[in-house]
Amino acid sequence: MHCYFNGSIMPVEQASVKINDLALLRGYGLFDYFRTYNGVPFQWDWYWARFQRSAEVLRLPLPLNQNQATDILNELYTLAGQPDIAYRFVLTGGYSPDSVSVIEPNLLIIAENLPKDNPEGRVRGIKVLPFEFVRDLPELKSTNYLHMIRLASEMKSQGAADLLYHKNGEVSELTRSNFFIFKGDTLITPDQNILHGITRRVVLELAAKTFKVEVRPLLVEELAEADEAFTTSTTKWVMPVVQIGRQIVGDGKPGSRTLALLAEFEKLVTEYEAVKA
Repeated sequence: MHCYFNGSIMPVEQASVKINDLALLRGYGLFDYFRTYNGVPFQWDWYWARFQRSAEVLRLPLPLNQNQATDILNELYTLAGQPDIAYRFVLTGGYSPDSVSVIEPNLLIIAENLPKDNPEGRVRGIKVLPFEFVRDLPELKSTNYLHMIRLASEMKSQGAADLLYHKNGEVSELTRSNFFIFKGDTLITPDQNILHGITRRVVLELAAKTFKVEVRPLLVEELAEADEAFTTSTTKWVMPVVQIGRQIVGDGKPGSRTLALLAEFEKLVTEYEAVKA
């Protein structure tokens, strides 16, 4: 696979970052991640807008505009020679002479093989563990995934796939995805302390055709009242959540409403075309 790094396209193994980069020294950096369907970058306009907003929040100037980035995506896709690939954007604080000051950010765009799918999770559902935490600047995808990595062995030992963040009695999100519950035919998803996921946005649009949708604070105590739960992301699509800590959600199986949304999302991406990008 190839990547773009500060003006040049090269094989991934040839790219390197110096050790005085602020992403390494201070964890100061952001990223975004998306993929193609039928060779077309999925919701590219939305992803670029989010990446641009994230850069503004961290006060990191972007060295490219969207049209230039589009040309790079096209070249990386051609070089990959595969029907579909993933893209990872990484913008770091850059090389700092005093380990604090931002001088010139480093921009890396990596073409990657698609991650392994998890069809078993979509059929059986996953377990998540409640964890009291809210990310700093949750509206952006920073490179800080400290708790997810620190607690990976504990999740594995408990048969859990992820952490469910909550604080002050409110649920926010999973470490890498958004969270939803169904109460009857009402779909509820948190509105604050979250990343505004692109898959979340698409699923909300699909759900509004059939269900009542509430985007609002979701209380921890409401989890016990959930008939169904699921999470959404680029890699998870619509992933049923059947257990939260010790609590079994519904009957412990993926719910019919969740599976209906999964089917709608799968249909959308299977038929995705350039005119929709």
